[in-house]
Amino acid sequence: MAVYTEVSLAQAQALSTQLKLGAVRALEPIGSGIENTNYFLTTDAGEWVLTLFERLSAAQLPFYLQLMQHLAQHGLPVPEPHANGSGVLCHDLAGKPAAVVNRLPGVPVDAPDVHHADQVGATLARMHKAVADFAPYQPNLRGLAWWQATAPLVRSQLDPDSAALLDAELAYQVHLSASPTYAQLPHGAVHADLFRDNALFDGLPGRERLCGVIDFYFAGVDSFAFDLGVAINDWCIDDDSGHLDETRANALIAGYRAEREPTGVEWRTLPAMRRAAALRFWLSRLADWHAPRDAALLTPKDPRHFERVLRDCVANPWHPGA
Repeated sequence: MAVYTEVSLAQAQALSTQLKLGAVRALEPIGSGIENTNYFLTTDAGEWVLTLFERLSAAQLPFYLQLMQHLAQHGLPVPEPHANGSGVLCHDLAGKPAAVVNRLPGVPVDAPDVHHADQVGATLARMHKAVADFAPYQPNLRGLAWWQATAPLVRSQLDPDSAALLDAELAYQVHLSASPTYAQLPHGAVHADLFRDNALFDGLPGRERLCGVIDFYFAGVDSFAFDLGVAINDWCIDDDSGHLDETRANALIAGYRAEREPTGVEWRTLPAMRRAAALRFWLSRLADWHAPRDAALLTPKDPRHFERVLRDCVANPWHPGA
């Protein structure tokens, strides 16, 4: 989240009136994140999150908004988009496509433990089960094709050792994606960005309850194992070294298995999917670091973290229970 497009109270009020949400009581910019413009919006009807999409087009947005609506209606703790009187979920504000979703309770945790990891795993599995009857399709826009297009743009910014790692890992992932093994992986609509800042917990320390999964705007159809790798690479990593914390990782896997048992091919490819997830976020952080966009509130994240994670994934492939 960030603020690229300034929204006035008058503009927010016009949208609130259109959506029958009443008078605007407060409009607060959200400075975390990097992709879209976000505000906390308080109206007579409640508390909301207003998002203006800076890269996604109005034609692309129905997939994300319908996915959130589908998961919310299946009992998952995700924000539900608010439709206008015609049932349309995507709106127009300040010349940008926009959405309004209900604001969920809770806050992110900076230092997760096994209690948090277990709940994240269970919720992720429930999401994977819930999309079995979700028909809309859109590929993961930050998948292999995007990696191949982005790598040449950032490679010149790397030292020779890092450039060699990028080349080798991209070649490995291209080979894997064309393999019969990859073709056997169960696929569906996935979050693809379930980091700590996209999960909300509420409750007393040590007893917090996961009460929200937010920011679905990197979602797409991909393998469930890739989505699992994304989550492990954030919730179960030592931030200083990039090494895997196996205690947290086993807790996340246990939570996942309590709701959905991965297939044999998912177990076998999980180390490779963790590498894929590390490569994806290394590349996106490199792009944001070396070619940042103008924003009123924006702090690019250090790409070296996911380079460390990728190196550890390559050097120390981890299988649950090993």
